[in-house]
Amino acid sequence: MSDDSLIQLTQDLIRIDTSNYGDAPGPGERVATEYVATFLSDLGLEPTIREAEPGRTTVTALWEGRDRTRPPLVLHGHLDVVPAFPEEWTYPPFAAEIHDEMIWGRGAVDMKGIAAMYLEAVKRIIATGGKPARDIVIAFFADEEHGGRRGASWMVDNHPEDFRGATEAISEVGGFSVSVGGRRTYLIQTAEKGISWLRLVGTGVQGHGSLVHHDNAVAHLAGAMSRIGSHAWPLDITPTSEALLRGAAELLGLEYEPTDERIAEIVAGLGPVSRMIEASLRNTSNPTMLDAGYKTNVIPDVATGYIDTRYLPGQQEQVLRELEQLAGSHVKIEQYIEQPAVEAPFDTPVVHKMIAALRTADPEAIALPYMMMGGTDNKHLARIGINGYGFAPLMLPDGLDFSSLFHAIDERIPISSLRVGADVVVEFLLDC
Repeated sequence: MSDDSLIQLTQDLIRIDTSNYGDAPGPGERVATEYVATFLSDLGLEPTIREAEPGRTTVTALWEGRDRTRPPLVLHGHLDVVPAFPEEWTYPPFAAEIHDEMIWGRGAVDMKGIAAMYLEAVKRIIATGGKPARDIVIAFFADEEHGGRRGASWMVDNHPEDFRGATEAISEVGGFSVSVGGRRTYLIQTAEKGISWLRLVGTGVQGHGSLVHHDNAVAHLAGAMSRIGSHAWPLDITPTSEALLRGAAELLGLEYEPTDERIAEIVAGLGPVSRMIEASLRNTSNPTMLDAGYKTNVIPDVATGYIDTRYLPGQQEQVLRELEQLAGSHVKIEQYIEQPAVEAPFDTPVVHKMIAALRTADPEAIALPYMMMGGTDNKHLARIGINGYGFAPLMLPDGLDFSSLFHAIDERIPISSLRVGADVVVEFLLDC
Protein backbone atom coordinates (compact mmCIF):
# COMPACT_ATOMS: atom_id res chain seq x y z
CA MET A 1 0.00 0.00 0.00
CA SER A 2 1.24 3.50 -0.79
CA ASP A 3 2.64 5.35 2.19
CA ASP A 4 1.67 8.79 0.81
CA SER A 5 -1.03 9.03 3.46
CA LEU A 6 1.49 8.21 6.19
CA ILE A 7 3.73 11.08 5.11
CA GLN A 8 0.76 13.41 4.74
CA LEU A 9 -0.56 12.46 8.19
CA THR A 10 2.80 13.22 9.77
CA GLN A 11 3.08 16.55 8.00
CA ASP A 12 -0.49 17.56 8.80
CA LEU A 13 -0.01 16.89 12.51
CA ILE A 14 3.34 18.71 12.70
CA ARG A 15 1.84 21.73 10.94
CA ILE A 16 -0.68 22.15 13.77
CA ASP A 17 1.23 24.10 16.42
CA THR A 18 0.35 22.31 19.66
CA SER A 19 3.15 23.82 21.75
CA ASN A 20 2.60 23.19 25.45
CA TYR A 21 3.53 26.18 27.59
CA GLY A 22 2.55 24.52 30.85
CA ASP A 23 -0.32 26.22 32.63
CA ALA A 24 -1.02 28.53 29.69
CA PRO A 25 -3.56 27.29 27.11
CA GLY A 26 -2.03 25.22 24.33
CA PRO A 27 -2.52 27.04 21.01
CA GLY A 28 -3.55 24.05 18.94
CA GLU A 29 -4.40 21.00 21.03
CA ARG A 30 -8.10 21.20 20.19
CA VAL A 31 -7.34 21.69 16.49
CA ALA A 32 -5.15 18.58 16.48
CA THR A 33 -7.71 16.60 18.48
CA GLU A 34 -10.45 17.50 16.02
CA TYR A 35 -8.19 16.51 13.12
CA VAL A 36 -7.65 13.05 14.67
CA ALA A 37 -11.34 12.72 15.55
CA THR A 38 -12.30 13.46 11.93
CA PHE A 39 -9.73 10.95 10.70
CA LEU A 40 -11.18 8.24 12.97
CA SER A 41 -14.76 9.14 12.04
CA ASP A 42 -13.88 8.77 8.37
CA LEU A 43 -12.75 5.22 9.17
CA GLY A 44 -16.16 4.42 10.64
CA LEU A 45 -15.19 4.73 14.30
CA GLU A 46 -17.04 6.88 16.85
CA PRO A 47 -14.53 9.13 18.63
CA THR A 48 -15.27 11.08 21.79
CA ILE A 49 -13.59 14.40 22.55
CA ARG A 50 -13.23 15.37 26.20
CA GLU A 51 -12.05 18.76 27.43
CA ALA A 52 -10.27 19.14 30.77
CA GLU A 53 -9.96 22.92 30.35
CA PRO A 54 -10.77 25.19 27.40
CA GLY A 55 -8.67 23.97 24.48
CA ARG A 56 -7.03 21.11 26.43
CA THR A 57 -8.68 18.14 24.77
CA THR A 58 -8.29 14.38 24.49
CA VAL A 59 -9.87 12.06 21.93
CA THR A 60 -10.70 8.38 22.50
CA ALA A 61 -12.39 5.74 20.34
CA LEU A 62 -13.22 2.07 20.70
CA TRP A 63 -12.14 -0.16 17.80
CA GLU A 64 -13.80 -3.55 18.13
CA GLY A 65 -11.61 -6.62 17.72
CA ARG A 66 -12.15 -10.22 16.72
CA ASP A 67 -12.10 -11.58 20.28
CA ARG A 68 -14.25 -9.32 22.42
CA THR A 69 -13.93 -11.51 25.52
CA ARG A 70 -10.37 -10.33 26.15
CA PRO A 71 -9.54 -7.06 27.93
CA PRO A 72 -8.76 -4.27 25.48
CA LEU A 73 -5.33 -2.88 24.66
CA VAL A 74 -4.83 0.90 24.65
CA LEU A 75 -3.04 2.38 21.63
CA HIS A 76 -2.18 5.88 22.73
CA GLY A 77 -0.12 8.97 22.18
CA HIS A 78 -0.08 12.69 22.87
CA LEU A 79 -0.70 15.57 20.51
CA ASP A 80 1.10 18.36 22.37
CA VAL A 81 4.76 19.23 21.79
CA VAL A 82 7.39 21.28 23.57
CA PRO A 83 7.83 24.80 22.16
CA ALA A 84 10.20 25.54 19.28
CA PHE A 85 11.73 28.83 18.15
CA PRO A 86 12.16 29.24 14.38
CA GLU A 87 15.35 31.30 14.56
CA GLU A 88 17.15 28.30 16.08
CA TRP A 89 16.13 25.80 13.40
CA THR A 90 17.58 24.94 9.99
CA TYR A 91 14.05 24.60 8.61
CA PRO A 92 10.83 26.08 10.07
CA PRO A 93 9.76 23.86 13.01
CA PHE A 94 6.08 23.75 12.04
CA ALA A 95 6.49 23.44 8.27
CA ALA A 96 7.11 19.66 8.20
CA GLU A 97 9.49 19.96 5.26
CA ILE A 98 11.20 16.89 3.80
CA HIS A 99 15.00 17.00 3.53
CA ASP A 100 17.52 14.14 3.38
CA GLU A 101 14.66 11.58 3.35
CA MET A 102 13.48 12.85 6.72
CA ILE A 103 10.48 14.86 7.88
CA TRP A 104 11.72 17.84 9.90
CA GLY A 105 9.66 19.60 12.54
CA ARG A 106 8.67 19.88 16.14
CA GLY A 107 6.98 16.63 17.12
CA ALA A 108 8.45 14.56 14.29
CA VAL A 109 9.95 12.25 16.93
CA ASP A 110 7.95 13.23 20.03
CA MET A 111 5.48 12.13 18.94
CA LYS A 112 3.47 13.18 15.90
CA GLY A 113 5.41 10.91 13.59
CA ILE A 114 4.55 8.00 15.88
CA ALA A 115 0.91 9.13 16.16
CA ALA A 116 0.70 9.17 12.36
CA MET A 117 2.28 5.71 12.22
CA TYR A 118 -0.36 4.36 14.62
CA LEU A 119 -3.23 6.02 12.77
CA GLU A 120 -1.93 4.77 9.43
CA ALA A 121 -1.83 1.21 10.77
CA VAL A 122 -5.45 1.48 11.93
CA LYS A 123 -6.46 2.85 8.51
CA ARG A 124 -4.71 0.03 6.61
CA ILE A 125 -6.39 -2.72 8.64
CA ILE A 126 -9.85 -1.18 8.30
CA ALA A 127 -9.31 -0.56 4.56
CA THR A 128 -8.74 -4.27 4.00
CA GLY A 129 -11.80 -5.26 6.04
CA GLY A 130 -9.72 -6.58 8.91
CA LYS A 131 -10.05 -6.28 12.65
CA PRO A 132 -7.50 -6.26 15.45
CA ALA A 133 -7.06 -9.39 17.52
CA ARG A 134 -8.94 -7.81 20.43
CA ASP A 135 -10.65 -4.52 21.22
CA ILE A 136 -8.38 -1.51 20.93
CA VAL A 137 -8.97 1.74 22.80
CA ILE A 138 -7.41 4.48 20.70
CA ALA A 139 -6.48 7.55 22.75
CA PHE A 140 -4.62 10.76 21.97
CA PHE A 141 -4.03 12.95 24.99
CA ALA A 142 -3.38 16.59 25.74
CA ASP A 143 -0.72 17.94 28.10
CA GLU A 144 1.73 15.03 28.21
CA GLU A 145 4.64 17.48 28.02
CA HIS A 146 3.62 19.12 31.30
CA GLY A 147 2.76 16.12 33.43
CA GLY A 148 -0.61 15.14 31.95
CA ARG A 149 -2.77 16.94 34.49
CA ARG A 150 -5.04 18.17 31.68
CA GLY A 151 -4.66 14.98 29.67
CA ALA A 152 -4.11 11.36 30.67
CA SER A 153 -4.17 12.03 34.40
CA TRP A 154 -7.44 13.96 34.09
CA MET A 155 -8.92 11.20 31.94
CA VAL A 156 -8.01 8.50 34.45
CA ASP A 157 -9.54 10.54 37.27
CA ASN A 158 -12.68 11.66 35.44
CA HIS A 159 -13.37 9.20 32.62
CA PRO A 160 -11.83 5.81 33.43
CA GLU A 161 -14.79 4.24 31.62
CA ASP A 162 -13.25 5.33 28.32
CA PHE A 163 -10.54 2.69 28.82
CA ARG A 164 -13.13 -0.10 29.15
CA GLY A 165 -11.18 -2.32 31.53
CA ALA A 166 -8.01 -2.41 29.42
CA THR A 167 -5.05 -4.21 30.96
CA GLU A 168 -2.20 -3.31 28.58
CA ALA A 169 -1.13 -0.32 26.50
CA ILE A 170 1.49 0.67 23.95
CA SER A 171 2.85 4.12 23.25
CA GLU A 172 6.02 6.08 22.52
CA VAL A 173 9.73 5.83 23.37
CA GLY A 174 10.35 2.15 22.81
CA GLY A 175 10.74 -0.38 20.04
CA PHE A 176 13.36 1.65 18.16
CA SER A 177 16.57 0.03 16.98
CA VAL A 178 20.18 0.53 18.04
CA SER A 179 23.29 -1.30 16.93
CA VAL A 180 24.81 -3.38 19.74
CA GLY A 181 27.86 -5.41 18.86
CA GLY A 182 26.96 -5.06 15.20
CA ARG A 183 23.46 -6.50 15.72
CA ARG A 184 20.25 -4.51 15.25
CA THR A 185 18.59 -4.52 18.64
CA TYR A 186 15.16 -3.13 19.47
CA LEU A 187 14.69 -1.63 22.92
CA ILE A 188 11.17 -2.22 24.22
CA GLN A 189 10.37 0.11 27.10
CA THR A 190 8.95 -1.86 30.02
CA ALA A 191 9.71 0.51 32.90
CA GLU A 192 9.89 4.21 33.69
CA LYS A 193 11.62 6.08 36.46
CA GLY A 194 9.41 8.11 38.75
CA ILE A 195 9.27 11.89 38.41
CA SER A 196 9.35 14.43 41.22
CA TRP A 197 9.50 18.04 40.13
CA LEU A 198 10.43 19.89 43.28
CA ARG A 199 10.24 23.52 44.34
CA LEU A 200 12.96 24.60 46.78
CA VAL A 201 12.16 27.64 48.90
CA GLY A 202 15.05 29.31 50.71
CA THR A 203 14.21 31.80 53.45
CA GLY A 204 16.22 34.44 55.26
CA VAL A 205 16.12 38.04 56.44
CA GLN A 206 15.53 40.86 53.99
CA GLY A 207 17.99 43.74 54.10
CA HIS A 208 20.30 46.16 52.34
CA GLY A 209 22.86 44.60 50.03
CA SER A 210 25.70 46.63 51.56
CA LEU A 211 25.43 45.12 55.05
CA VAL A 212 26.86 41.94 56.53
CA HIS A 213 24.25 39.18 56.38
CA HIS A 214 24.41 35.70 57.86
CA ASP A 215 20.85 34.70 57.00
CA ASN A 216 20.63 35.21 53.23
CA ALA A 217 17.87 33.37 51.37
CA VAL A 218 19.77 33.48 48.07
CA ALA A 219 22.90 32.04 49.67
CA HIS A 220 20.91 29.30 51.40
CA LEU A 221 19.19 28.35 48.15
CA ALA A 222 22.39 28.54 46.07
CA GLY A 223 24.14 26.19 48.49
CA ALA A 224 21.25 23.73 48.41
CA MET A 225 21.07 23.77 44.60
CA SER A 226 24.82 23.27 44.32
CA ARG A 227 24.87 20.34 46.76
CA ILE A 228 21.94 18.65 45.06
CA GLY A 229 23.28 19.24 41.56
CA SER A 230 26.70 17.79 42.38
CA HIS A 231 25.44 14.85 44.43
CA ALA A 232 26.74 11.54 43.06
CA TRP A 233 23.90 9.03 43.21
CA PRO A 234 25.22 5.46 43.33
CA LEU A 235 24.70 2.80 40.67
CA ASP A 236 21.51 0.82 41.36
CA ILE A 237 20.54 -1.95 38.94
CA THR A 238 16.83 -2.81 38.76
CA PRO A 239 15.58 -6.12 37.29
CA THR A 240 14.67 -4.40 34.00
CA SER A 241 18.08 -2.79 33.70
CA GLU A 242 19.86 -6.02 34.59
CA ALA A 243 18.03 -7.84 31.80
CA LEU A 244 19.12 -5.13 29.35
CA LEU A 245 22.73 -5.12 30.53
CA ARG A 246 23.03 -8.91 30.47
CA GLY A 247 21.62 -9.03 26.94
CA ALA A 248 23.86 -6.21 25.75
CA ALA A 249 26.91 -7.81 27.37
CA GLU A 250 26.28 -11.03 25.46
CA LEU A 251 25.99 -9.12 22.16
CA LEU A 252 29.21 -7.25 22.95
CA GLY A 253 31.08 -10.43 23.86
CA LEU A 254 31.51 -9.37 27.48
CA GLU A 255 30.88 -11.25 30.70
CA TYR A 256 28.24 -9.51 32.79
CA GLU A 257 29.49 -8.31 36.17
CA PRO A 258 27.63 -5.80 38.40
CA THR A 259 30.72 -3.64 38.90
CA ASP A 260 30.93 0.05 38.06
CA GLU A 261 33.72 -0.60 35.55
CA ARG A 262 31.97 -3.42 33.66
CA ILE A 263 28.61 -1.64 33.68
CA ALA A 264 30.28 1.46 32.21
CA GLU A 265 31.85 -0.72 29.49
CA ILE A 266 28.52 -2.28 28.59
CA VAL A 267 26.72 1.07 28.56
CA ALA A 268 29.40 2.56 26.30
CA GLY A 269 28.74 -0.31 23.87
CA LEU A 270 25.15 0.87 23.47
CA GLY A 271 26.36 3.77 21.36
CA PRO A 272 23.90 6.64 20.78
CA VAL A 273 21.55 5.57 23.59
CA SER A 274 24.30 5.18 26.18
CA ARG A 275 23.50 8.46 27.96
CA MET A 276 19.82 7.55 28.13
CA ILE A 277 20.61 4.11 29.57
CA GLU A 278 23.19 5.54 31.98
CA ALA A 279 20.49 7.76 33.48
CA SER A 280 18.27 4.73 34.10
CA LEU A 281 20.86 3.07 36.34
CA ARG A 282 20.70 5.56 39.21
CA ASN A 283 18.51 8.22 40.73
CA THR A 284 19.09 11.73 39.38
CA SER A 285 18.43 15.26 40.63
CA ASN A 286 19.16 18.28 38.45
CA PRO A 287 18.64 21.99 39.24
CA THR A 288 16.76 23.63 36.39
CA MET A 289 15.42 27.08 37.37
CA LEU A 290 16.07 29.92 39.86
CA ASP A 291 13.98 32.92 40.92
CA ALA A 292 14.97 35.48 43.57
CA GLY A 293 14.97 39.18 44.34
CA TYR A 294 13.91 42.31 42.53
CA LYS A 295 16.90 44.69 42.86
CA THR A 296 20.67 44.26 43.06
CA ASN A 297 21.07 46.10 46.38
CA VAL A 298 18.17 44.39 48.19
CA ILE A 299 18.61 40.99 49.79
CA PRO A 300 15.26 39.16 49.45
CA ASP A 301 13.72 37.14 52.24
CA VAL A 302 12.70 34.34 49.85
CA ALA A 303 14.49 32.62 46.96
CA THR A 304 13.01 29.82 44.87
CA GLY A 305 14.62 27.08 42.81
CA TYR A 306 13.43 24.02 40.94
CA ILE A 307 14.81 20.49 40.76
CA ASP A 308 13.97 17.78 38.22
CA THR A 309 14.26 14.52 40.16
CA ARG A 310 13.91 11.07 38.57
CA TYR A 311 13.85 8.09 40.93
CA LEU A 312 14.01 4.33 40.54
CA PRO A 313 11.02 2.10 41.38
CA GLY A 314 10.38 1.90 45.11
CA GLN A 315 12.80 4.71 46.02
CA GLN A 316 10.62 7.82 46.11
CA GLU A 317 10.71 8.38 49.87
CA GLN A 318 14.37 7.44 50.15
CA VAL A 319 15.34 9.99 47.48
CA LEU A 320 13.20 12.75 49.00
CA ARG A 321 14.80 12.24 52.44
CA GLU A 322 18.26 12.44 50.88
CA LEU A 323 17.37 15.66 49.08
CA GLU A 324 16.03 17.19 52.29
CA GLN A 325 19.37 16.45 53.97
CA LEU A 326 21.25 18.04 51.08
CA ALA A 327 18.99 21.10 51.05
CA GLY A 328 19.66 22.01 54.66
CA SER A 329 17.58 23.60 57.39
CA HIS A 330 16.95 26.96 55.67
CA VAL A 331 15.46 25.46 52.50
CA LYS A 332 12.05 23.80 52.31
CA ILE A 333 11.26 21.25 49.61
CA GLU A 334 7.79 21.20 48.06
CA GLN A 335 6.53 18.66 45.53
CA TYR A 336 4.45 20.15 42.74
CA ILE A 337 4.45 17.43 40.07
CA GLU A 338 4.69 13.79 41.08
CA GLN A 339 4.43 10.74 38.83
CA PRO A 340 5.20 7.22 40.05
CA ALA A 341 7.82 4.84 38.76
CA VAL A 342 6.31 1.92 36.83
CA GLU A 343 7.63 -1.47 35.79
CA ALA A 344 5.89 -4.07 33.63
CA PRO A 345 6.98 -7.65 32.86
CA PHE A 346 9.00 -8.37 29.72
CA ASP A 347 8.37 -12.12 29.52
CA THR A 348 4.68 -11.83 28.76
CA PRO A 349 2.44 -12.69 25.77
CA VAL A 350 1.96 -9.09 24.61
CA VAL A 351 5.74 -8.55 24.43
CA HIS A 352 6.14 -11.84 22.57
CA LYS A 353 3.63 -10.48 20.02
CA MET A 354 5.69 -7.28 19.68
CA ILE A 355 8.83 -9.29 18.97
CA ALA A 356 7.01 -11.50 16.45
CA ALA A 357 5.72 -8.39 14.66
CA LEU A 358 9.22 -6.89 14.56
CA ARG A 359 10.56 -10.07 12.97
CA THR A 360 8.08 -9.84 10.11
CA ALA A 361 10.04 -6.78 9.00
CA ASP A 362 13.45 -7.67 10.41
CA PRO A 363 13.84 -11.48 10.76
CA GLU A 364 17.07 -11.17 12.75
CA ALA A 365 15.62 -8.66 15.20
CA ILE A 366 16.82 -8.88 18.79
CA ALA A 367 14.65 -7.32 21.49
CA LEU A 368 15.68 -6.24 24.98
CA PRO A 369 13.79 -4.41 27.72
CA TYR A 370 14.86 -1.05 29.08
CA MET A 371 13.84 1.52 31.66
CA MET A 372 13.09 4.99 30.38
CA MET A 373 14.75 7.80 32.30
CA GLY A 374 11.77 10.07 31.66
CA GLY A 375 8.05 9.47 31.66
CA THR A 376 5.05 8.89 29.42
CA ASP A 377 1.30 8.82 29.87
CA ASN A 378 1.67 5.13 30.73
CA LYS A 379 2.30 6.31 34.30
CA HIS A 380 -1.26 7.59 34.56
CA LEU A 381 -2.80 4.52 32.98
CA ALA A 382 -0.96 2.38 35.53
CA ARG A 383 -3.20 3.86 38.22
CA ILE A 384 -6.15 1.93 36.76
CA GLY A 385 -4.27 -1.33 36.33
CA ILE A 386 -2.93 -0.92 32.80
CA ASN A 387 0.61 -2.19 32.12
CA GLY A 388 2.19 0.21 29.66
CA TYR A 389 4.92 -0.48 27.12
CA GLY A 390 6.93 1.74 24.83
CA PHE A 391 6.47 0.21 21.40
CA ALA A 392 6.91 2.61 18.53
CA PRO A 393 8.85 0.26 16.24
CA LEU A 394 11.39 2.16 14.16
CA MET A 395 14.17 0.52 12.14
CA LEU A 396 16.66 3.38 12.35
CA PRO A 397 19.67 4.04 10.12
CA ASP A 398 22.98 3.12 11.72
CA GLY A 399 24.66 6.14 13.25
CA LEU A 400 21.50 8.18 13.81
CA ASP A 401 21.50 9.48 17.37
CA PHE A 402 17.75 9.10 17.70
CA SER A 403 17.53 9.67 21.45
CA SER A 404 19.15 13.11 21.10
CA LEU A 405 16.33 14.28 18.79
CA PHE A 406 13.66 14.31 21.52
CA HIS A 407 12.84 17.97 22.30
CA ALA A 408 15.83 18.98 20.17
CA ILE A 409 16.43 21.77 17.71
CA ASP A 410 16.10 20.31 14.17
CA GLU A 411 13.98 17.37 15.36
CA ARG A 412 13.40 15.00 12.45
CA ILE A 413 12.45 11.42 11.66
CA PRO A 414 13.46 9.14 8.76
CA ILE A 415 10.61 8.40 6.37
CA SER A 416 11.93 4.86 5.88
CA SER A 417 11.62 4.23 9.62
CA LEU A 418 8.00 5.37 9.65
CA ARG A 419 7.25 3.08 6.71
CA VAL A 420 8.63 0.00 8.42
CA GLY A 421 7.03 1.03 11.71
CA ALA A 422 3.56 1.24 10.20
CA ASP A 423 3.99 -2.26 8.74
CA VAL A 424 5.07 -3.64 12.10
CA VAL A 425 2.20 -1.97 13.98
CA VAL A 426 -0.25 -3.50 11.51
CA GLU A 427 1.17 -6.98 12.20
CA PHE A 428 1.10 -6.39 15.94
CA LEU A 429 -2.50 -5.17 16.08
CA LEU A 430 -3.68 -8.13 14.01
CA ASP A 431 -2.01 -10.50 16.48
CA CYS A 432 -2.07 -8.66 19.82
